[in-house]
Amino acid sequence: MSIGRVAHDTDRFAGMSSTALGTIGRRQRRFFIYCVAPSLAVLAIITLLPSLYLLVTSFTPLNLTRPETQWDFSHPWQSYRELLADGRLANSVWVQVKLSFWTVSLQLLIGLGLALLLNVKSRLLEALRTVFLIPMVLPPIVVAIIWKVIYTPDISPMHGIFRALGWNVPALITDPQWALTSIIVADTWEWFPFTMLMVLASLQMMPQELLDAARVDGASPWQLTRHVTLPFIKGVLLVAGLFRLIDSIKAFPLIFILTDGGPGNVTEVTNYYSFLQAFNFSYLGFSSAITVALLGATVVLSWVIIRAVGWGVRVD
Repeated sequence: MSIGRVAHDTDRFAGMSSTALGTIGRRQRRFFIYCVAPSLAVLAIITLLPSLYLLVTSFTPLNLTRPETQWDFSHPWQSYRELLADGRLANSVWVQVKLSFWTVSLQLLIGLGLALLLNVKSRLLEALRTVFLIPMVLPPIVVAIIWKVIYTPDISPMHGIFRALGWNVPALITDPQWALTSIIVADTWEWFPFTMLMVLASLQMMPQELLDAARVDGASPWQLTRHVTLPFIKGVLLVAGLFRLIDSIKAFPLIFILTDGGPGNVTEVTNYYSFLQAFNFSYLGFSSAITVALLGATVVLSWVIIRAVGWGVRVD
């Protein structure tokens, strides 16, 4: 075959491929839409519709003992006005702030420390990685039962050790001074592996050339961590903190199993207070208003953190 004939066929194929590629592109887009549409429909049914109903309900005084209040919109802002005057709600918000601050801070610190340790090349440490992940993969209700046993003096191995040492330690989950601390410890134990896993993955993607160059310049291990490693994983830490902050606002199983919001209301966080209003007192309208306000605060707080982190955080 002559070179001229090959060139002619190549030009003709190139001219046809432009139209063909356009057709293929349109077909691919339609195919993707058809594939995604069922998932989006299911997502809308199980998330958007209940969320919309929650929002609508928050503008009613819905009470299960008074079915006629379901569509009563005569005073749509009544529940939200009651929120501002509810001292118990204000206390639950403060409890939530303390719980979120300490759990997120401890999970980031412990997760970071263990990730730095496990990043060292060692067969023993590599084997321990799986062990550290066990708390995170356990169902939350199982974690709550484990800590219920640990905090119950009559059957607790921890209290048995304290008694052997001659220490008189009270039942922590029934002591007003220690109940919230007990929840913080249990939640931190359950979720620090999440931060550890994210940071460890980031550390293993870190270019070795950066560390080698810093060592050549005479950087000490502390300087290496502070000026090279931490700036490199800063974005990952912020994202991990965001995820854990959102999850801490949804804290429920540990509080429900361990303390039931008590003693008194020292461990009664906002979403647990909303649960009590809905299922103990049947004030679904007021509970919906609490949930909507909590959701709004979570979205705003997440937006602020995302703006600080940036969508385009790079770890390479």
